[in-house]
Amino acid sequence: MITFSQVTKRYPGGHEALCEASFTIATGEMVAVTGPSGAGKSTLLKLIAGIERPTSGSVLVDGQNIGRLSRKAMPYWRRTLGLVFQDAKLLYDRNCFENVMLPLRISGMPVKEAARRARAALDKVGLKDRERAMPITLSGGEQQRLAIARAIVNRPSILLADEPTGNLDADYAELLLDMLAAFSRAGVTLVIATHEPRLIERLKPRVLALRGGRVLT
Repeated sequence: MITFSQVTKRYPGGHEALCEASFTIATGEMVAVTGPSGAGKSTLLKLIAGIERPTSGSVLVDGQNIGRLSRKAMPYWRRTLGLVFQDAKLLYDRNCFENVMLPLRISGMPVKEAARRARAALDKVGLKDRERAMPITLSGGEQQRLAIARAIVNRPSILLADEPTGNLDADYAELLLDMLAAFSRAGVTLVIATHEPRLIERLKPRVLALRGGRVLT
């Protein structure tokens, strides 16, 4: 499913966020990418999503070399992924329903089907009764759940989550971990960047440890 082969990512100024990283993630596998701040966790997820391109080496997803995709093809590629960032990246001028429906409308899905899927995604994360609420009125935990609903509405085969429990209290974190476990049981490939021991203890994923941009395990 996902294969990194000798991947190095070097930013302007010479900083190497990843150095000759090689590993494979199987279809349907749950992997937690761990390591201290600055270890390269977020960069690794961005390389899978095509947000960043490798300086050298290759990132293959389902046999596709993501680093060689054209700018025109990249947005279409990202529609096959679910992306959850720590800061949610919601659109605060649209309500919850509109936030979740947006990826479907961009992809050209008919309004009726898009609305049905958006409501199903909101229901899955426990926000069906808040669909007309504006994101600014939600708690931090609810905003993160809304971001997850938007990430899964396209029914992606791969879900990338960057520190998904970082801004949540214990109760909301437990709910989110239960959701991730459910996605894994449904066959979604999960790649989660985290420094939270409770996520490892609860979900028992395969751990991919980074330090200084290098893969340790």
